[in-house]
Order: sequence, then C-alpha cells, then structure tokens
Amino acid sequence: MRNFPISRGTVAGILKGYIGLSAAVYTEIYTGVLHNSSAKLLLFLTLGLPTICLMMMFFVRPCTPASEEDSSERGHFLFTQILSVTLGVYLLLTTILNDTLSLNDSISYAFFGVMILFLLAPLGIPIKMTLYPTKPKRIEPSSSHEELSQLDQGKTEPLLGSLQETLDENDVDILLAEGEGAVIPGKKKRKPKRGEDFNFKQAVVKADFWLLFMVYFLGVGSGVTVLNNLAQVGIAVGEDDTTLLLCLLSFCNFAGRLGGGVVSEYFVRLRMLPRTIWMIFAQLIMIFVYLLYASALDGTLYASTALLGICYGVQYSVMVPTASELFGLKHFGKIYNFMILGNPIGALLFSGLLAGYVYDKEAAKQHSGSFCYGPECFRLTFLVLSGVNVIGCALGIILTVRIRPVYQMLYSSGSFKLLRTSLH
Repeated sequence: MRNFPISRGTVAGILKGYIGLSAAVYTEIYTGVLHNSSAKLLLFLTLGLPTICLMMMFFVRPCTPASEEDSSERGHFLFTQILSVTLGVYLLLTTILNDTLSLNDSISYAFFGVMILFLLAPLGIPIKMTLYPTKPKRIEPSSSHEELSQLDQGKTEPLLGSLQETLDENDVDILLAEGEGAVIPGKKKRKPKRGEDFNFKQAVVKADFWLLFMVYFLGVGSGVTVLNNLAQVGIAVGEDDTTLLLCLLSFCNFAGRLGGGVVSEYFVRLRMLPRTIWMIFAQLIMIFVYLLYASALDGTLYASTALLGICYGVQYSVMVPTASELFGLKHFGKIYNFMILGNPIGALLFSGLLAGYVYDKEAAKQHSGSFCYGPECFRLTFLVLSGVNVIGCALGIILTVRIRPVYQMLYSSGSFKLLRTSLH
C-alpha cells in the first residue's frame, strides 16, 4: 500500500489474488509431486514455507512511492495480472487432467516445473528495471523572460499565503504560535478527517470503521463457512471426489480477488464510486448462491461454487484499499489486521458453531456415524447465511452513502489525490 499508494486497488487485487490461487498450487504439489501423501504435505508446510518466507523477507522493503501516474508502472501491473490469470487457468486445467486421467510421474513433474516458472516470472520486472532503469524526465529550460520573472517571484513570495488557502484559521494560528515558541491556551491539534492518517484509537471510535468491519465480517465470515465445509457439502449431495470442486473454488476466489481490485480501481477513478459498492453487489449474489445451495437442485453445485468463490474474493480485495483510503497508511497495519479478524470470527460463529452443530445433528438423525448425507445437512446453515448477507447488504448501503463524499474528494482529479499525511 505504501509503495504504490495511487494504485491501491490493483495492488490489493494482485496480492490477494495470489493468496486465492494458493489452494490450487498446494493441490498441484500434493497430487503431482507428493503423490497424495498427507505426511509429506505436512512436512512441507512445517519446514518448507517458513524457510521460503525467511528467505524472501529480506527482499521486501519500502520504496519511494510515485507521486503521479507512471506508464511503466501500469505496464508492470498489467504484466503481473495477465501472468496471474494465465497461472490460474493453467492450474485449473492441470488439476482437471490429473483428476480425470492417470498421468505418469514425469508428466506430473513437468506440470509442476511449469507452475514454478509461472510463479517466478514476476521476478522479470525487478530484473528488467535493474538492467534497464527508467531515465528521469528532463525539464527543458524556458527562454521566456516572462516565465523567468514569474519563477523569481515564486522564489521570494512567502508561503503563508498558499498555506492559508489550504489550512483553516485554527491551523494557521497553531503554526504561527509554534513558530514564535508560544502556546495558545485551549488550542489543540485538530483530529484527522476521513482520507487522512488515523491512528488505531482514532479509527476505532468512528462509525465508518465498524460499518466496514461488519460488512466485511458478514460477507467473508459466511463465505469461509462454505470454504471450510466444501468437501462435506459435496459429499452430502453425492460428489465422491471433491478435488475438482476445491480447485474451482480456489480459481474463482482468485478471479474475484484480482477482478475486484481491478474493477473497483477503474470505477473509482472514472465515476468516483466508493469501492464498497462492489461488496454490496457481491453479497447480493451470495444471497442467491446460498439459496441455491439450500435447494440442492441438480446441476447447480459447481455453478454455485464458482459464483461464491468470485464473490468471496471480492470482499478481500475491496476491503483492503477501502480501509487505507478512509483511515490513511501511517497506521494501516494495525487497522488492516483488526479488519481481517472478521475471517476467524466468522469461521468460529458460522462454520464451527452453526454449520458444525447442524451437520452433527442431522448425522445423528441418520445414524450414519460422523457423516451426513442429503441436502438437510446444510440447508438450515445456508438459509441463515443468506439472511446474514441481507444484513450485510443493508449495512453496505449505509456505509457507501456515508463515504461517497470522501471518494469525491480523493478522486476528483481522476486519480488518487495523494495526501501529505499518507507519505509518512
């Protein structure tokens, strides 16, 4: 967010998109390289991932953000987006082939090697920037005597006049008092406005903070319930092998995360539409999807799963830039990490307590041990989740109306207006 403050939706979409693809990547590793060995997968997760993270963390560092649109930056983002989509399609196709055909080890290893090449391909961007650095634009000197005289006047003109145009009277008094070493009784530094930098204590008392949290919590919390129980949902309606179903959800989750960031970025610049409007649309679709799950109509499982994956992904990639735009980047880490508590809390309430209780109760009625079969296993759960998203839509509409003026201010010029406080 801090390195690319004027491309927040795009950045969030790419990063969250790769997280959405991770389930398909692990499926490829599990089925193709580890030969469906749970013990080897656990060993890889225990030792391999921490090693990779420790190695990569030294390459992640803050950089000087661009203060205006950069054509090369847009090209790099577009390259990464195309590459990630290609990787997603490749993973989906190879998973289908592995699931439907009996492939030998050499073909599986070849699929795995190509996947690694796709994952490493974004490294071409920093390599290209290192070998062929962008030359700074040269400013041609003007020979016009009139322009030179205007520059000379600008050098000697005091800055107080321009400051008074952007600061209110209270701020000017404070600045003058600080310059004179005086303290004005009763004069306090003004509280930040939406779009400026909030610390966590200042943000947590705002209605917009809790509205955004609740909209995100209700959307993601209900979606993670299906994510956690998708295998059981498939088995309950007669799907013996749910590998393809899980891969489909992973790919559509990726598409929703990437697409949510890109689409919200486009319309926020073009129409100054608050990003939260896409959370509303996503949850409207989720209401319909949960009703489809509850009805258990023949032939709707895969379509419902694909739609849910897209809508679930949109919640992530929209929440991240929205939080940064409303409350700034200086303390974004704390604010963001509090927001994503909606995921585990939703998993506890909707997946653990609601879905788990209903599933176990129906399994006990069937006397089938720990497994439940039939649409009744999750019907009540899906009806409740549909109602939860109705509430989420209502809160999202309230939030969108409230923050519309913020987006009109931030994007009135057609691009994000980078505030001084966001560069800290």
